[in-house]
Amino acid sequence: MGRDVDLGPALRDPSRRRFLGYSGIGALALAFGPLKAEPSTLTREVTRFKNDPFSLGIASGDPLPDAVVLWTRLAPEPLASLGGMRPHRVPVGWQVAEDAGFRRVVRQGTATARPEYAHSVHVDVRGLRPGREYFYRFRTGGEVSPTGRTKTAPAPGATPSAFTFGTVSCQAWFDGYYTAYGHLAEEDLDLVLHLGDYLYEYGVQTNGGRPDTPVPDKFHAPTVHLSDYRDRYALYKLDPELQAAHAMAPWIVTWDDHEVVDNYADLAHPSARPEDFLVRRANAYRAYWEHMPLRALEPAGQNMSLYRRFTFGRLLEFSVLDTRQYRSDQACGDGLKTDCDQRLDPSRTMLGDAQETWLLDGLGRSQATWNVLAQQLMLSQVDFNTDPGQAFGMDLWDGYKPSRDRLLTGIVEREVRNPIVLAGDFHRSMAANVKRDFDDPASPTIATEFLGSSVSSGMDGADMDEYGSQFLAANDHIRFYNGQRGYMTFNVTPDTWNASYRVVPYVRERGAPVFTRASFAVQDGRPGLQADSTSAARGRGYLSAAEVDPPEPLKEARK
Repeated sequence: MGRDVDLGPALRDPSRRRFLGYSGIGALALAFGPLKAEPSTLTREVTRFKNDPFSLGIASGDPLPDAVVLWTRLAPEPLASLGGMRPHRVPVGWQVAEDAGFRRVVRQGTATARPEYAHSVHVDVRGLRPGREYFYRFRTGGEVSPTGRTKTAPAPGATPSAFTFGTVSCQAWFDGYYTAYGHLAEEDLDLVLHLGDYLYEYGVQTNGGRPDTPVPDKFHAPTVHLSDYRDRYALYKLDPELQAAHAMAPWIVTWDDHEVVDNYADLAHPSARPEDFLVRRANAYRAYWEHMPLRALEPAGQNMSLYRRFTFGRLLEFSVLDTRQYRSDQACGDGLKTDCDQRLDPSRTMLGDAQETWLLDGLGRSQATWNVLAQQLMLSQVDFNTDPGQAFGMDLWDGYKPSRDRLLTGIVEREVRNPIVLAGDFHRSMAANVKRDFDDPASPTIATEFLGSSVSSGMDGADMDEYGSQFLAANDHIRFYNGQRGYMTFNVTPDTWNASYRVVPYVRERGAPVFTRASFAVQDGRPGLQADSTSAARGRGYLSAAEVDPPEPLKEARK
């Protein structure tokens, strides 16, 4: 279907970011030099594409002090089979420069886009300088990609005065527009963390979210085969605001469940026998790797190693977790349960033995001021029941209580400095004090958790929905709740962790404004939330809709 689909304003709008202006004709005037493809009778240099081969955008990720991964995928007909590409290997030139005009090119070369990887390209660029901003682009068949901005991590012994990053999750294409990504692309960030549900396996219906964007009939079926997952990524990545967010900063990504299927656990899912589900999972893992800026993590058969650690000088260390591939099946048949002894079984695990050991050993060795668990699900207890008795979601950490207890005990015993938990999945924003014992209000706070809302999943949402009041009433450690869409940003210094919840009031129509719904701070050596003075927090620290006067653009939008 290719360019016949109207997917919104062009990515190359120079007002999006200053570096995006260096694409198109201006970039063509700057010489790449000849492409040197690997010798193979299967490799062919394309002389001309009918449409833009970089229709799915570009990205960078997994930053190290001396390296970063660059990504693109050739797809001149993005919604057609194999992106409209023929089954040949294609050489793709790439450049990294210190300036957006590419006058100071520091690294360049040629990669090969292979049909067996859906013509995706992953370039692990080495030999870069730590803590530096760089710009990158690709070229093939006479076409030059948009320009992206990336940044390497600080040197191992450095202590940056500040580091700013954002977190996103849950972007159901059919639930609404990616307005939040458009605003995220305009933030000045060093990094973006994606905490899962990059796509959804359900058949794409407009669902009231994107009625102006028709798609081919094949998208109305759920994703099962490798071609299904590849097509779904292509549809999502065509969004210009998502592309702009990818081009603005390096990303670190991890998955949740919908990249495969809702609420799967290792090889367990009611949709199929384990041996059949394994094939579907392998297809999903392969397509995920093909479409993400990941370093050397190509799936090995049916498995894919995704948990990993990133250090940003002595300021920050991220432990990026995988809470799907190794977990035990959900207790008591999954769902919301009021009485489930199986969730207390110490043999059950959320992370698997190897990942749990890796996580605790790494936290114990860390020299960073702030130690971050970047993962998918709310770690803090979430009691759904305001009446006597408790009701817990079996897919959450509450369904794996001994596994959570081992993690919290390990953090205390290892005296981990300033543990911060980041989470997604819930389509709502919450901030919580992580307790050593959630059933004891007097229990010490040992960490701080920030749960981010969805980019679009759940459609518009509301400031206070049906869950908000009961969560706040039943869980004293939860200090803030909001049910709208958006993302989180964090400004981290050696002394203070500052968190802001950035919210858009609607996603079912284009053009929503963004505003900061609440801000919180965590002080070095003092776990737990302190309301920022600008957030108007009162009492327990959470904010009601009446306590925040919306900014002028939002007031206008509500008329």
